[in-house]
Amino acid sequence: MRKLIGWMKGRPTGQPSPPARRRIDLGDEPASYPIYAIGDVHGCLNELQQAEARIAEDIARTGRPGMIVFLGDYVDRGPSSRQVIEHLQRPSELGLRRLPLCGNHDDIFSKFINEPELYTDWLRLGGEQTLLSYGVDIRQLSAGKKDWLSDLRQVLAEAIPASHKQFLANLPICLKIGKIVFVHAGLRPRVALNEQSDEDLMWIREPFLSQGPGQPLLVVHGHTPQPTPDISMGRIGIDTGAYYSGKLTVLKIDGGQKAFV
Repeated sequence: MRKLIGWMKGRPTGQPSPPARRRIDLGDEPASYPIYAIGDVHGCLNELQQAEARIAEDIARTGRPGMIVFLGDYVDRGPSSRQVIEHLQRPSELGLRRLPLCGNHDDIFSKFINEPELYTDWLRLGGEQTLLSYGVDIRQLSAGKKDWLSDLRQVLAEAIPASHKQFLANLPICLKIGKIVFVHAGLRPRVALNEQSDEDLMWIREPFLSQGPGQPLLVVHGHTPQPTPDISMGRIGIDTGAYYSGKLTVLKIDGGQKAFV
């Protein structure tokens, strides 16, 4: 149980902390352009493309280009994790400006690639589907083999492109613009942003969900799926479970106006 709890917090118990991920702060002034936030994709390429098409239509209608902020969790559970990463790596065919942030599933996948023997629990949280999208069948690989993990590093090295590894490793963990923070999971209440750990930003639920940020910020986050967007004290949660509901939520923030696209 202790090992599992340590892993769920982001790393196995007793392992050294990895380097902190990059954080982006664009200053204290509010954005002068619309920002579109997209919730957890989880390997759902079709839903992602449909969401981007809705944004492109909204930009065409208003004549005001904006930026898309993805809140992380591009992999696991859905059928097309590899294809989602490839889609996000390429320049947008619709001419969209896009900034992907890191989710806990993306972070664990990145760690699994480098040290699979330490992160095998990830396979039970959607990792099997991710590896299948790369042509790696863990059940077939491990069938009747006691030492299958020793072969896995080589299999991963051949199956996962170096550009995908770099994409995952380089994902920033949060974006602050004015009084709005975009992040995967949330913040520890009443703790300054620069004092939040990566673990907090990618994994937290309580007490953030019930208390909000506890400071004059609006936090736009995913991580905790709900049937509809979750609007509460100082936060807007937009993970609507795309991999099982088919609903990938897009939140538009334009000055003081907020709407779902």
